[in-house]
Amino acid sequence: LGQYGIRRSFEDVLRDEKPDVAAIATYSDSHADYAVRAFEAGCHVFVEKPLATTVADAQRVVDAAKANGRKLVIGYILRHHPSWIRLIAEARKLGGPYVFRMNLNQQSSGHTWETHKQLMRTTSPIVDCGVHYLDVMLQITDARPIEVRGMGVRLSDEVAPSMYNYGHLQVLFEDGSVGWYEAGWGPMISETAFFVKDVMSPRGCVSIVMKEG
Repeated sequence: LGQYGIRRSFEDVLRDEKPDVAAIATYSDSHADYAVRAFEAGCHVFVEKPLATTVADAQRVVDAAKANGRKLVIGYILRHHPSWIRLIAEARKLGGPYVFRMNLNQQSSGHTWETHKQLMRTTSPIVDCGVHYLDVMLQITDARPIEVRGMGVRLSDEVAPSMYNYGHLQVLFEDGSVGWYEAGWGPMISETAFFVKDVMSPRGCVSIVMKEG
């Protein structure tokens, strides 16, 4: 890629380079606008999760892909990860109803905390990776979510009053399955039980665990 310089204008690149594919890996609140512009320029689009920060913007992206006959791919990497493919397959063998227990708490400091604070200008910890784990739940249960509950708390004055750096999400599914996802970022986040990936059913359970050491 050395032949391509760093460009400051997305529109100029679309016009001058006429790429076949655009990869959108910006902050979440800009995904929709960039994706729509790329579709209108004739590109297929890969966009990082979440697709957008509102349902209306997500629909706008989908509509643009259809209107321009282009492909839209969202960065759901767990769909291609061997461990998660195995977890989903084993859980489906058990059959529901399921209990999903998922979390990803990240004790962060220094540069990592600065990155998390930048992310929280537009996206909460629950949304950032929660889209992955809800996608996994949906692949396992095949049931429609019928109720979503959530709560969050701001544990640092360095986080905007309208944002939270710890949150908990609960989902109830049509087949009786239930799931929760917990996520927190910051130097105050506990490292106890920070990586939980469990699926339980009447016929047993399956988990992903981190290697010790």
